[in-house]
Amino acid sequence: FCLSLFQAKSCICHMCGAHLNRLHSCLYCVFFGCFTKKHIHEHAKTKRHNLAIDLLYGGIYCFMCQDYIYDKDMEQIAKEEQRKAWKLQAFTPTVVSHYQCTMTGIGEKYSTWEPTKRELELLRHNPKRRKITTNCTIGLRGLINLGNTCFMNCIVQALTHTPLLRDFFLSDRHKCEMQSPSSCLVCEMSTLFQEFYSGHRSPHIPYRLLHLVWTHARHLAGYEQQDAHEFLIAALDVLHRHCKGDDNGKKANNPNHCNCIIDQIFTGGLQSDVTCQVCHGVSTTIDPFWDISLDLPGSSTPFWPLSPGGDGSVVNGESHVSGTTTLTDCLRRFTRPEHLGSSAKIKCSGCHSYQESTKQLTMKKLPIVACFHLKRFEHSAKLRRKITTYVSFPLELDMTPFMASSKESRMNGQYQQPTDSLNNDNKYSLFAVVNHQGTLESGHYTSFIRQHKDQWFKCDDAIITKASIKDVLDSEG
Repeated sequence: FCLSLFQAKSCICHMCGAHLNRLHSCLYCVFFGCFTKKHIHEHAKTKRHNLAIDLLYGGIYCFMCQDYIYDKDMEQIAKEEQRKAWKLQAFTPTVVSHYQCTMTGIGEKYSTWEPTKRELELLRHNPKRRKITTNCTIGLRGLINLGNTCFMNCIVQALTHTPLLRDFFLSDRHKCEMQSPSSCLVCEMSTLFQEFYSGHRSPHIPYRLLHLVWTHARHLAGYEQQDAHEFLIAALDVLHRHCKGDDNGKKANNPNHCNCIIDQIFTGGLQSDVTCQVCHGVSTTIDPFWDISLDLPGSSTPFWPLSPGGDGSVVNGESHVSGTTTLTDCLRRFTRPEHLGSSAKIKCSGCHSYQESTKQLTMKKLPIVACFHLKRFEHSAKLRRKITTYVSFPLELDMTPFMASSKESRMNGQYQQPTDSLNNDNKYSLFAVVNHQGTLESGHYTSFIRQHKDQWFKCDDAIITKASIKDVLDSEG
């Protein structure tokens, strides 16, 4: 499978012309095909050529076994060829651009993990696998409060229990591109995940994390109390900036057009439709978001009561008690049409003049992890206070009614509430809740996090205690 450097530019899929999509080469004939789009599979089925080599990593795939075959001799050949390829890339970067793309994806060096002598010794003495049982507490670890840093600790607990983020860092996926890795927040998060999942039970002291937050988000520096929501957004922003994203980021499938792990998990697209009240022309914009901030009853902002009443009904998995506001109510209010009034006229592209209009927000693209922020801290010209209104939230939330596609279907008279919840891509499961006790001037943050499928724990800085689902759902949120 040695490829001539100058012939490498011909390494494209013979069916679609792509040079990525995990290109495989047939070992029976001269044929290259995409593994992702199954073009190599079609070739293998038609020609009965059942062996192909992965040009990204050098592994051999058997279409009869439907799996990769690991052979010592072939592994050694693959390593030798990769070493040659890396040397060639170092000396002739302009010539090997196609070769680099094909053999190493986006130019990253890939090497298989091989145990060191020390690791081989440990494996011989510990041949049994470590099983993670349902009552296992690995991943649970308290955080020392370094002086009014509970706002940081509760968000860190939520982030370290975000499933996809955990999988990313524990599989060592972060490749630092900062000039000084010691100033990289993503490197520190990677270390933090290792600390959390090391099995140590003593509370961790996050002094390096706090120092980096103070360095990169100076508005959070100091020992005074800070807002947990503000810390979350600042942390995501710094992580996003320090992450290695795709250079050709505009092809990324999220509204921020970035391939970094933060945008892959947390970024959604919020659609804003402004409708002219004269010609009914619609102007649409889509903006990226990391969280959704929701108004509450009791705030100075007029709140539209939306609960279906005190009939004990259940909407979106939330039990309605008379007078209780639900998360669904807040989302309905957030996505309802709003008349902008005569003082906020816009220039209509249809009428070519300033007209009154209505504005409606909907979800164009949902993030993998949805963060909802209840606006409990009110800062207005007249008062500063905390709103303690109880908001009921469910263990599972269906976001379909708040999608832009659902709005369009309703307008066309085609919308139907989905009956098959198993196939619903817009359904979310609760895994973390952040709470604030006290007043605006003096308070304390704690968090509830989900461990495994249905175990919940309360994280109060260094102290972690078991919690019930009722404790979680009854909390202020």
